[in-house]
Amino acid sequence: MNDSSADRWLALGLTGEEAAWRLAREGPNELPSAKPRSPLAIAASVLREPMFLLLGTISGIYFVVGDLREAFALSIAVVVIIIITVVQEERSEHALQALKELSSPRALVLRDGEARRIAAREAVRGDIVLLSEGDRVPADGAVISAHSLETNESLLTGESAPVRKSASADAAEMQRPGGDDLPFVYSGTLVTAGRGVVRILATGPGTELGKIGKILQELKPERTRLQKESARVVRIFALLGMSLCVVVAVVHTLTRGNLLRGIMAGLTLAISMVPEELAVVLTVFLAIGAWRISRKRVLTRHMPAIETLGAATVFCVDKTGTLTMNRMSVTRLFAQGKLYRANPEADEPLPGTFRELVRCGFLASPEETFDPMDRAFLEFAKRYFPEEPPGKGYRIVREYPFSRDILAMGRVWKREEGDSLIVAAKGAPEAIAELCQLNSEERARLAEVVGQLASEGLRVLGVARSTWTGGEPLESLRGYPFEFLGLAGLSDPVRRGVPEAVAQCHDAGIRIIMITGDYPVTAATIARQIGLEHPDNIITGDELRAMSGAELGERIRSAQIFARILPEQKLRIVEALKDSGEIVAMTGDGVNDAPALKAAHIGIAMGARGCDVAREAASLILLDDEFPSIVEAIRLGRRIYDNMRKAVSYIFAIHVPIAGISLLPVMFRWPLILMPVHIVFLELIIDPACSTAFEAEPAEENVMRRPPRDPGESLFHWRLIRYGLLQGLGALLVSLAVFGVALVRGQGEMDARALGFTTLVITNLLLIWGNRSSKALHWSALAAPNRALWWVTSGALVFLAIVLRVPSLRGLFQFSFLHPADIAICLAAGFVFVLWLEGLKCLARRSA
Repeated sequence: MNDSSADRWLALGLTGEEAAWRLAREGPNELPSAKPRSPLAIAASVLREPMFLLLGTISGIYFVVGDLREAFALSIAVVVIIIITVVQEERSEHALQALKELSSPRALVLRDGEARRIAAREAVRGDIVLLSEGDRVPADGAVISAHSLETNESLLTGESAPVRKSASADAAEMQRPGGDDLPFVYSGTLVTAGRGVVRILATGPGTELGKIGKILQELKPERTRLQKESARVVRIFALLGMSLCVVVAVVHTLTRGNLLRGIMAGLTLAISMVPEELAVVLTVFLAIGAWRISRKRVLTRHMPAIETLGAATVFCVDKTGTLTMNRMSVTRLFAQGKLYRANPEADEPLPGTFRELVRCGFLASPEETFDPMDRAFLEFAKRYFPEEPPGKGYRIVREYPFSRDILAMGRVWKREEGDSLIVAAKGAPEAIAELCQLNSEERARLAEVVGQLASEGLRVLGVARSTWTGGEPLESLRGYPFEFLGLAGLSDPVRRGVPEAVAQCHDAGIRIIMITGDYPVTAATIARQIGLEHPDNIITGDELRAMSGAELGERIRSAQIFARILPEQKLRIVEALKDSGEIVAMTGDGVNDAPALKAAHIGIAMGARGCDVAREAASLILLDDEFPSIVEAIRLGRRIYDNMRKAVSYIFAIHVPIAGISLLPVMFRWPLILMPVHIVFLELIIDPACSTAFEAEPAEENVMRRPPRDPGESLFHWRLIRYGLLQGLGALLVSLAVFGVALVRGQGEMDARALGFTTLVITNLLLIWGNRSSKALHWSALAAPNRALWWVTSGALVFLAIVLRVPSLRGLFQFSFLHPADIAICLAAGFVFVLWLEGLKCLARRSA
């Protein structure tokens, strides 16, 4: 690696105008993929639903027998329902497409003289890209600078072993992949080690990935457990409905001698029995829910995560960058037994005792870096060495990246004149102590100082130096004769809003576990600042390594902090929590975090600072790296699941009166109340209520003041179904009572049908309002805002008034004119139904 500065690479970057021109001229950096479904394709899929097949059959029968008024009315109503469904599906498609664009790989490019993270599809030929370990290469390009850069090109070559990359300033034409020391990287491959600077030479179809016809995976709504359960429920009810359809048709024909009317009655019952709204509810709720969560700066990559959010019981959180700002500054120095408190605001000279410590800290830090600790050292040194940069007169000849074996990094410098090498290293104090071969007494004194600094909430790094005259650099830092220079303490303040978010998690029954590579004392200090309950209940990495599975299973039930943890130890923590019955959410940003993110029930990757591998392994991506955003996502996840429960309860409830009113008149030889046109009218209320009104329902007041739900509890569990069926039974009894009383009083079939149907519409609307909450009373629900629900209610009442008042529509629905007294009877029946619903809520509260 040469010694060019970061300013040189910034100067090579494109301007925003150049990049925009090339993007418009050459197209986005993406391969061809399947287009989103068109409205016509959505409409075609809707028409294949069982309910619409039945409605089409009925409409066709009306045309055949010459009842054109019924046929046209039914067809128009079906078209309206299809339009409503297509609009909702289109809304879901647009939300999913937006999520797909957000979830595309990111690239760190140099534009307009600054580093900027953009969507990989916006990268253009000529862009300068900064790559680091864990990144996915966004396009084919030439390596112009490399620091121990290695990539995995198995996607293109089939070879699983990483290949080493070299740098070339004049590489202009891409070569085929394969072998070490090529100065090229390829789109879709993974950076497994080191870092580099790359100039893009080819994008999109022009890359090697495009030439061999690889197609990018499209983000699509998954078939979740809930969707599978709903499909099974719909199939069961559809089979039951078709069976009853045959029975009703036969009974009606035998008892009344009218085959056509029997078929119509049977098909009407079949339509009323199919809860096809379940599939719409789950699709729309998950898609729009993911869109709502994305507005809180949390991207959903896997839809099942939305279902799981409300059940999370434990949240494993990285301290640095999630709970803290990840914006480091050097505030303490320790050298030669003396402690120096640096004041960033003061303009004072650096005491000579600490100059070599700061100088070597600078030399050990990569200049082209976005690591906050490296940048803190660089900025601190430039502040005290403005005229004479520490690296002036030297060039870099070797780098030793941070590794699992040595928790330290180093850089080897050579004078422009002379043969000796200077090796600067910085890292964990215990690792630096090992490199310097300090004795036990020296290490004890060092640990005491480290503990003192850590107790102030500082991250502590050791710094060492070695002069090497043995020729070429060694393969490892361990071979150099290091001299211990001292310690640096770096402060990283807690993010704004974190203590409040932690308190919300506590109220919601979610345990926060802090995981950090810092010292226990530092972690405990931060834990107290953010309000963790038991900041002294700590397990260290060494303790974790020595624990058996049984010991860890016992300790992890109360542990609040894991300190001095290596990234690969996170997987064991996650597995232990899962074994103890917890539903685990885990944050991570590095390559080594990927297994733990994948193993957690909810893996959350950092969007701003995380690597592509971590993002690909996660279920959610935190776009702004803000911990409060995750808590907001949990709140929304609970709201979404609550609203799905409300919609499901309503669906089971409303199908009871519709099915009962379709079946009982046939069995008891009463006049028919419902015909296909009435079912379609009801569907014009049911579909928007399920797909819009319940989805828009705000969160209940106690949504974050109750424990997580049982993850093993199905959305279609018996208590919810029973509650819905009992609600529907009340609506059935009230509607039949009004219908029966009208017949007994001799008001006639059309009068009784109008009264019974009007009562059914009113109870339908009351069911929607009643299911807004399983505990709050009807009138208290009026105060909760929900514009969509008001539109559904207003539209239903206006349409009902038109049907009751317009003679031609009354004839189509086979109604008679209803007088104010008749309307009052229907409203009184609605009031009785409200009392029924409130009684059920009281019983539900007592049994809870």
